[in-house]
Amino acid sequence: MDSNVFINNPSLTLPFSYTFTSSSNSSTTTSTTTDSSSGQWMDGRIWSKLPPPLLDRIIAFLPPPAFFRTRCVCKRFYSLLFSNAFLETYLQLLPLRHNCFLFFKHKTLKSYVYKRGGGTNDGDSNKAEGFLFDPNEIRWYRLSFAYIPSGFYPSGSSGGLVSWVSEEAGLKTILLCNPLVGSVSQLPPISRPRLFPSIGLSVTPTSIDVTVAGDDLISPYAVKNLSSESFHVDAGGFFSLWAMTSSLPRLCSLESGKMVYVQGKFYCMNYSPFSVLCYEVTGNRWIKIQAPMRRFLRSPSLLESKGRLILVAAVEKSKLNVPKSLRLWSLQQDNATWVEIERMPQPLYTQFAAEEGGKGFECVGNQEFVMIVLRGTSLQLLFDMVRKSWLWVPPCPYSGGGSIGSGGSDGEVLQGFAYDPVLTTPVVSLLDQLTLPYPGVC
Repeated sequence: MDSNVFINNPSLTLPFSYTFTSSSNSSTTTSTTTDSSSGQWMDGRIWSKLPPPLLDRIIAFLPPPAFFRTRCVCKRFYSLLFSNAFLETYLQLLPLRHNCFLFFKHKTLKSYVYKRGGGTNDGDSNKAEGFLFDPNEIRWYRLSFAYIPSGFYPSGSSGGLVSWVSEEAGLKTILLCNPLVGSVSQLPPISRPRLFPSIGLSVTPTSIDVTVAGDDLISPYAVKNLSSESFHVDAGGFFSLWAMTSSLPRLCSLESGKMVYVQGKFYCMNYSPFSVLCYEVTGNRWIKIQAPMRRFLRSPSLLESKGRLILVAAVEKSKLNVPKSLRLWSLQQDNATWVEIERMPQPLYTQFAAEEGGKGFECVGNQEFVMIVLRGTSLQLLFDMVRKSWLWVPPCPYSGGGSIGSGGSDGEVLQGFAYDPVLTTPVVSLLDQLTLPYPGVC
């Protein structure tokens, strides 16, 4: 079935919109015709005799665009999204699914600090959208978040859910949405007024953990990084609604607004000079970890890769025997030692530095992939840690043709998260017992 028919059919009500490039459609059609004419497909009479559980297992392997096109085939396929048996099979196969990246056009911290009145968006820009990148296929998609109200910004992603946080200073409201099915759930408001805190999110099929740290709003003219609080809910019936955690280490300076979750710990960057803050969830304590070459780092980012914490940064040291470079370090199990695991080839770094022009860059990781976004340009660089390969990614065709990493007068930058498309996250049903939906959601 042609993908444009799937997208543009007005009789189909979909919670999201995938947009496919014409080149992908034509290549798919050609491949299908060739395979069919050469007789490489199995006899249709054999496929029609497959037991429904086996057929459901095959469908569960499909990527989201193909799955939603499959729902157009018949009533039974359409109803799979509401079938408990199918969703249970689907959840069993989650570790085998593709890992992607989700990017948003987002205002910088400065624009929030000096913001007045309502949300930062107005007019048509109220309809938020995301840009989904599949590193396995090197392909961009577009996701609609039209059901997210104005006055919220994306803050993280985990377990197929994307978190959105209210922009207004005060008691923050956090929404969790699944862009594939259009579901939205609300967490209870946090317990302490804050301005632009760092937020960590970890979601599994059976649990949700959220940590909010820093930017305590102690007066209209002073913002301090003093405290943190955590939220937990799980299928075992344990609830912890925004309990205040241990105090943050002294002289903290949190600016990124993002945290990374790795094996029971939340990590975030600390600035001036650079270090890493770690919150141990079970131990309920914060510790400070010294960053490698902390006085010579530029644009450091933290990311998770296969159960490891990775730090990516440019190194600029004045000594001639230490060339400028972009490096990756892995934090060891002792939670104190860093080991360099990769360094960008020098010819590539020369090109990278020329394109980046000192404006800085953002990094986000998902499993073996690292995506590097150059600020002020439409360029992204993809690194595969398994194949040890570097690839300049084609610009996103849905960003309007401009520099989606630009930090222009409106303070807009491209913010990315690791995103794993998931059709269902059963644990969100527990949130209905804790709070009422925010206004505007049925």
